[in-house]
Amino acid sequence: MKASTFPIFTLKDAPADAEIISHKLMIQSGMIRKLSSGQYSWLPIGLKVISKIENIIRNELNAIGCREILMPFIQPAELWKESGRWDQYGPELLRFKDRNDRDFCFGPTFEEVITDLIRNEISSYKQLPLNLFQISTKFRDEIRPRFGVMRAREFIMKDAYSFHSNQKCLDETYDIYKLAYTNIFNKLMLEFTIVDADSGNIGGNQSNEFHVIADTGEDDLLLDESLNGMNLEIAKIKYSEDDLSKIIKKSGLIHKKGIEVGHIFKLGKKYSESMKAKITLKDSSITNVFMGCYGIGVTRIVAAAIEQNHDDSGIIWPQSLSPFQVVLIEIDGAKNEQVRIYSQKIYNELCTSNIDIIYDDRDLKMGSKIKDWELLGIPHVIIIGKKETENNNVVYKSRLSKDKKEFSFDKLIEKISKS
Repeated sequence: MKASTFPIFTLKDAPADAEIISHKLMIQSGMIRKLSSGQYSWLPIGLKVISKIENIIRNELNAIGCREILMPFIQPAELWKESGRWDQYGPELLRFKDRNDRDFCFGPTFEEVITDLIRNEISSYKQLPLNLFQISTKFRDEIRPRFGVMRAREFIMKDAYSFHSNQKCLDETYDIYKLAYTNIFNKLMLEFTIVDADSGNIGGNQSNEFHVIADTGEDDLLLDESLNGMNLEIAKIKYSEDDLSKIIKKSGLIHKKGIEVGHIFKLGKKYSESMKAKITLKDSSITNVFMGCYGIGVTRIVAAAIEQNHDDSGIIWPQSLSPFQVVLIEIDGAKNEQVRIYSQKIYNELCTSNIDIIYDDRDLKMGSKIKDWELLGIPHVIIIGKKETENNNVVYKSRLSKDKKEFSFDKLIEKISKS
């Protein structure tokens, strides 16, 4: 990839209306641009990060036998009225009428749509268990959108659903998803925790939240040194104020802030009963399907990762999330043909080595280029100018260090591979 064909929309100053560091850096680095309150366009550099997250999610879900589908974003009111949530969900559900005066909504969640799909396709226990997921846009009409993509009206989310003939199978699958989520967040290289949670308006009898630990999180967590613990909200439901105080004092739990990035639910028969999603069992009896629901906030992960990984110069991406692994910066390549030829040679060889690299061939001063890529948080920086071209080597700089070192090409590959 060359920067001359990959638009870099960095800004010199952070936007005045950005409240938290991830919002500031996402705007300043050119990842997103605001369209309206709670709505953002994702620019090329931001979309690359989203793709990295989606690929990790897809790989882990495919590994547990979960298959990808895509459901309509616009949902008919009839399904929500069947489940009883048309009147229960509240003003966050954006409702509208089509030209034939029929009621519809923008999908904030997809339990009704997936239940309708399954009740028309599944009729026997022999067809279960079944696991399906999608990665798609959702819309919730937040009363007060804030913090950039952290609490937006329009966002990208992964939602998965499992279907079972009995509770035991649902329980086993729930644990499989919990482990898959653990693998996902480990591969995203984020500091996170799993806590018991309230099921809210999704429903069901058990749920767990996955939180990225960050000072700007909106959730209050009570955790031990190993980051095990509970959401303060559900702790207050489970215990009286006195009992909770005793538990905190005895166990030494500490208060931390968390950003919810994942939530899994045992829905049981909540939707299958109201929407009549039934199957025939081995003994010819009929039962409603048991369901599980498993969500991950894809765009929120981007912001959460930045909240956890940044410094005064900009973003510090974990290797797994960085839009590029390496940036090659040429100095005065537009004016020096030999520098341009040598830079192109190194770039081609790095591409051949399957390194995800962007080649900054823009006609800008070196200081401006360095500042851009530090803001963008690329882990490895290679610099090539007249001296490097003459010496047949490169200068290497890590995003985490101010020191620069000269390397031959072979040593460079070794350095990048080990980092």
